[in-house]
Amino acid sequence: MSEISACGIVVPTDWVPLPIEPSDDVKGWAKNTAAELRDRAKAAGHELDKRTLRKELQARADDSRSRDPFYAFAFFPDGFDTALAILEVDLIHPDETVPRITLDWLAQTFSADDFGPPQISRPELPVGPAVRIRQDFAADNPRRGGPGVLMETLTYGILPTGAESAVMLLVSWTVPGITDEMETAADSIAQTVTVDF
Repeated sequence: MSEISACGIVVPTDWVPLPIEPSDDVKGWAKNTAAELRDRAKAAGHELDKRTLRKELQARADDSRSRDPFYAFAFFPDGFDTALAILEVDLIHPDETVPRITLDWLAQTFSADDFGPPQISRPELPVGPAVRIRQDFAADNPRRGGPGVLMETLTYGILPTGAESAVMLLVSWTVPGITDEMETAADSIAQTVTVDF
């Protein structure tokens, strides 16, 4: 078994990479990326507010940075000034408490039944076997006393062939009515995961 030295994925162009390194200039990135997204939307016939986009980009980057993932992306289809979904990729390494990572352990550790039992399957991906977990959670609500928000998630725990560590791919969204599209996108992106040793 080998240690993963690099991990890669391929995402469509409407998934914007978020700056997650401590040295990244998030404010400068948000300003430049807001201008790019506004220009892209304008070319597609949509008018967006650059300031709203900038604030949303910065908030999404700050939120992902708080979890310190390996990669993070926000889904900004043309015409939207808010991210419809977040995709984060991380690595889970074995340690003293979990000396060997298995699909059973991933399924048990990363699933919950907040809104009924999770839907768990075990697809075989090009990079290796995986556990696919589709579930819903109560999202954090920043306004006290406001209505609850449902967060839908699709998690892949992947055991790349020959690796000790697992690759975790999590897609989450709170926008109603896009579940099928998000599941299709997550399933497609999971097929592109690669690792180097």
